[in-house]
Amino acid sequence: MSGFGPVITAMATPFDECNQLNMDSLRKLVIHLGRHGSSAILVTGTTGEAPVLSATEKLRVWETAVDFSEPGVSIIAGVGTNNTRTTLHSIKVAEEAGVQGLLIVTPYYNCPSQEGLLEHFRQAAQSTDLPILLYNIPSRTGVNLEYDTLSRLMEEKNIVGIKDAGGDVKRISKLKEIAQPGFSIYTGDDKMFLDTLKAGGDGVVSVASHVVGQQMARIYQNFQEGKLKEAEELDKALAPVYNLLGNTMNPAPIKGLLRQMGIAVGGLRLPLVPMEAEEAALLYHTLSHLLDS
Repeated sequence: MSGFGPVITAMATPFDECNQLNMDSLRKLVIHLGRHGSSAILVTGTTGEAPVLSATEKLRVWETAVDFSEPGVSIIAGVGTNNTRTTLHSIKVAEEAGVQGLLIVTPYYNCPSQEGLLEHFRQAAQSTDLPILLYNIPSRTGVNLEYDTLSRLMEEKNIVGIKDAGGDVKRISKLKEIAQPGFSIYTGDDKMFLDTLKAGGDGVVSVASHVVGQQMARIYQNFQEGKLKEAEELDKALAPVYNLLGNTMNPAPIKGLLRQMGIAVGGLRLPLVPMEAEEAALLYHTLSHLLDS
């Protein structure tokens, strides 16, 4: 495994009533996640609304997360863009901020070839000593990291794993087949967490772990101890939360739920808009019986 553990929380970025960074809430959220099941925390990813954060804001998030993370909980910075030069610059800044890992998404919109993806990620890997997780999410980027490309990228010593959000457990199994020793495979879909473990994967980059991180950590522990029935029962109990969090474009549902719980994460920046209050209330009602389990 990469050293990031089985439950990486893709953290929402808190905003205040003026839609600016809420640094007090950010600090509290980092501490909360580290104490409630997260083995690592990913900041400035999709859930963190990276596309609408300025470079200065990203740096503030990285530095604050590093400063307030719990012992043993790594901070991973989402630094990927569709401009290789910009990505390389972000890697350098994040490295100086003290993060312990990097998540780099496949370049979006410009739809590079597989050879372009290969060169993009190679340059990123060779610019730093930090461990890198590749991020494959074809539904958002319009490109897919093919198996041959991944096999070649695994030759880079600090490309240590992948977050794959393709939604296909068969792909997880195939990734396991081609993975070199020490290469970690994470699903980007909460509902595929246990299925990913069964297919030989290593864990999840999760949104639901904002609120059910301890339960998800128990799923992993039960699975590792051979208690498959217990893992399956808990996974089934969490399924409604997984599904409701996936019904509206991320991170609208998790921010709505956190606000219902009294956690000050604020709204979203346009072009995303908050989920309806009724939907958030339904999500909270669905979750409430799990909070103390």
